[in-house]
Amino acid sequence: MDFFSLIFYFIIIIPSAIIHEYAHGWMAWMLGDPTAKYAGRLSLDPRVHIDKWGTILLPIFLYFISGGSFVFAYAKPVPYNPYNLKNQKWGPAMVGLAGPAANIATALIFSIFIRAVGIPSSSFIFSIISFFTLIVYANIVLAIFNLMPIPPLDGSKILYAVLPDSAYKVREFLDFFWYNMLD
Repeated sequence: MDFFSLIFYFIIIIPSAIIHEYAHGWMAWMLGDPTAKYAGRLSLDPRVHIDKWGTILLPIFLYFISGGSFVFAYAKPVPYNPYNLKNQKWGPAMVGLAGPAANIATALIFSIFIRAVGIPSSSFIFSIISFFTLIVYANIVLAIFNLMPIPPLDGSKILYAVLPDSAYKVREFLDFFWYNMLD
């Protein structure tokens, strides 16, 4: 990945991550938790979602130490209080699912644009289709990555909702193991 590709990557990934995080806050708000709204995070404004380390410094650092072969970034997670949700069992899963669902919806919207344009008749149209294709790809990758059932990813919230109450030890182990691995 050359430096131009890294910049291009940020033009796609940052808005996709913002849409993802906004969807979490919006779903929590719809389910009764105003935490994100009160914190000023129920917004599409990039400034409230960009984490200086995770969105800017880490990806640039990884780009340079890996020789341009690896980049990873993240946005600031939108806060929510699961105890404010109307449904204590399924609410956190719905909040968790909202982010990946927003990424899939974004990918579908841009796929429809690609399909509507059809066969490119000029290099300009080809460039637009290529850009839209990258948006589709990036959003599908974000959705799949976030659906992994590993805390603190969104998939863990979904997993916890489908586990029986008797499996609380599994939840405790996963939380303890992964949070300590990431710490």
